[in-house]
Amino acid sequence: MSEMYDRIEELCKENKITVTQLCRELSITRSCLSELNKGRTETLSAKNTAKIADRFGVSVKYLTEGGERDLDEELKFALWGGAEGVTEEMLEEVRQYARMVKMREENRKKGDK
Repeated sequence: MSEMYDRIEELCKENKITVTQLCRELSITRSCLSELNKGRTETLSAKNTAKIADRFGVSVKYLTEGGERDLDEELKFALWGGAEGVTEEMLEEVRQYARMVKMREENRKKGDK
């Protein structure tokens, strides 16, 4: 089994879909990923790799090479459906809001004790 396939399969599990569902959704033949899974091929086409990366909000580099996922890119995908048009200021505002919510919850828990 290839490491790239493992990463794709893990992303599917995190998103509660099967690899077959992913293929249908992105119009990728299931055999492409089966060949990758069985080690008969080491990579997917650039087009299919990009489709999968876009679907999960990860970088192509993450899919092909592994390593750390780009959390900023995942956040942009989760909140805005992708990085297009998202400024650093917009991202920082979301981070500030998240910190405020976290502090509020921590204070609430302290008050419950």
